[in-house]
Formats: sequence, C-alpha cells, structure tokens
Amino acid sequence: MNIFPQIERVAKNVTFVHLPLMFSYKLFSLYFPLYLLEKNFSLAQVGYTNFLIYLPIALFSPIAGYLNHKINPAILASLGVLGYGLYSLGMIFFPNLFVFYLLQVMLGISAALFFVSSRAIMMGSNLKNPDKAFAFFYSIPSYADAFAPAVGALLIWKFGFVGVFAASVVFQIITSIYCFFSLRKDSGKLTEEIKVTESAKNYSEIFKTMKVKGGLPLIFTSFLVLIIAGFNNTFFVLFLNNLHWSQNQILIFNSLLSLAYLPISYLVVKMIKKKSVANISYGNQIVGAFTFILGALTNFLNFYLVFVIMLGKNIGGLITNSGRSGLLTSKLKKYPEESAAVDTIFSPLSTALGALVGGLIIGPLGYPLIFALSGVLIFTCGLFSKKSTVV
Repeated sequence: MNIFPQIERVAKNVTFVHLPLMFSYKLFSLYFPLYLLEKNFSLAQVGYTNFLIYLPIALFSPIAGYLNHKINPAILASLGVLGYGLYSLGMIFFPNLFVFYLLQVMLGISAALFFVSSRAIMMGSNLKNPDKAFAFFYSIPSYADAFAPAVGALLIWKFGFVGVFAASVVFQIITSIYCFFSLRKDSGKLTEEIKVTESAKNYSEIFKTMKVKGGLPLIFTSFLVLIIAGFNNTFFVLFLNNLHWSQNQILIFNSLLSLAYLPISYLVVKMIKKKSVANISYGNQIVGAFTFILGALTNFLNFYLVFVIMLGKNIGGLITNSGRSGLLTSKLKKYPEESAAVDTIFSPLSTALGALVGGLIIGPLGYPLIFALSGVLIFTCGLFSKKSTVV
C-alpha cells in the first residue's frame, strides 16, 4: 500500500527536494530573531532583515522565469538550494553589517530561483491533476515545520548557532546535488531560445488569458488569503503574547499545531479534486470563517479553541493555494516559466503587504476587528468566486 496520495512522479520529485530544503532552513529560522538579538540587532533591524529577504523574492521571480527559458530549470533550482547553503555559511562568519544585508538579498534571490524553477518544472509537465500535485507540494514541508525546530533547538543547545548553521550548510549541499540529479530528466524540455521582449510579451498574454477566461477574480481572492497568512506570519505570535501566553505555551502550541496538521493535510491532499474554482472558493470560505471566529471570540479564546481555529485556517489555505496553482497550470500551459514566476510572487509579496498594512492598522483597529473584518471579506469573496465561470 502506497503511503502517499496518488501523485505523479514529477510532483513527487520536486516535493522531495522541497522537503529537505525547508528542513535545513527551518533548523534555525524559528530562532533567527534570537540570533540577531545576540548580535545586538534592534527590533527595527530584525524587521528590516525580513524585508530584505521577501522583497527580492518578488522582484527576482520574473527574472528567474526568463532564465528558465535559457538554462535547464534543474540547474537553476539546484543553484537556488546551494544559495541557501551559502547563506548559512555566511551567517557563521558574519563579516560585517553590509555583507550581512547582502546575504539576506542573496537568500531572497536563491528562494526565487528554486521556487520559480520547481514550479516551472511541474507546470510544464502536463500534470493530470495539478491541484492535487500542488497540494502535495505545499503540504509536505509541514514535516519540516514539525521536526526541524526541535532538532535545531538541540543543536543550538549543544553547539550554539555555529553548530546549527553548519548542519544547515551540509544538508543544503547534499540537497542541491540531489535536486539536480532527480529533476534534470523532467526539466530539459523547458529550455528554449527566447528574447527578453518575448518573455515580457508572455506576461502580457498571461494577464489577457486570465482576464478573458475569467480567472482574475479567483486569483484576487486567493491573494487575500495569502495576505492574511503574511499578517499571521509577522504578528500572530504577538497576538498570542497579547493573550498573555507564555513563551513556552507559544512554542508548544506551534509544535502541536504542525504535528496535528500533518495527518489532516494528508487526507486533504487525497480528497482534492481537479476543480480549481471549487478549491479556491471553498478554501477561501474556510479561511474567512475561521478568521472571523478568531476575531469575534478574542475575549473567550483559550489554547484549545485557538488550536482548532488555526488548524481550520491552515487547511483552508492549503486548499486555496492548491487551487490557485492548479488554475494557473491548467489555463496557462503555453507559458510554464512565466506562470511559475507569477505564482511564486504571490507568497512573498503578500507577506510583505500583510506585514506593512498590519503594522499600520493594528494600533488604531486592534487584532479582533482586523480578524473579524478580513474574515468577512475573504468569506464573501470566496462565496462569490464559486459562481465564477472559467473557460
């Protein structure tokens, strides 16, 4: 009996590179702010560091999409993984502040190379059920979320941050080699001669195609979910702190949430059908409903209720994201490199927007009202998107 859902080989190969990549990165990412504070960074500098990582992902993704026309995507994805390793190596030596900030930009570029190239390989492989394939791609790194922080904490306790960065370097080098040899057979056919002007024209065609086929409203509604996810990534820990949770409670909560999400996400992936519109619509409604509940019941929240709410939100986000990527894959088969770049831009751009807007409105509005209003907006968009007709 196969322990994995019925996923096509290319999707499995790409996902099994994604898993060790995220495991290696998440060995230290949860504790990275502590590392920065150890280096006498201010809170403003910690925020600026995250900005320098996510913005280059969004800005460099179109360039990575163009490079996928010229260079075998397996090579580009491997270089992206290797960039993660060089970043960890740079954190060990930490030469000066200028180089440190350059390394953050390099990490963003490396992430763009890997995620655009890996998505391009999947989008260019004529997947029979792209929604399910991308659901697998998005869900399997949850194993890294569940186990890597525990391993990283042990390494930091025993060897300090130097030890955890060194372990990450070794993992990333091995993953980079594995990435090239496992993906090269699936990616060579994407390489072609194309000019920059042709690639730019392809982006214009993507917009026109999605507009004509009715996909733009669906893309917009899925983008709303990612903005809320970006807001949570930046401020949810502070929200829990406002609820007077201790640091240990927050760490235990995140670990248990990741562990519980694993088997449930497995079942969700198995159940996802080749219906992108329905996946986006239902996913948005789930996220919207649980987000509204989070805001409406803020004064009554306890550990268990927050746990159920966040589990529901994560499941809804998985369904929506798989539907968005599946829609782009099925409707933009002629432009796998450009559609992969567009798909990659969503997450870092939404994280930046969620953090930026959230920082401006938390003070005057407060967490409860932000969650309640955004929940209503997302649920309503999801409800109306169900009626969308995609040609």
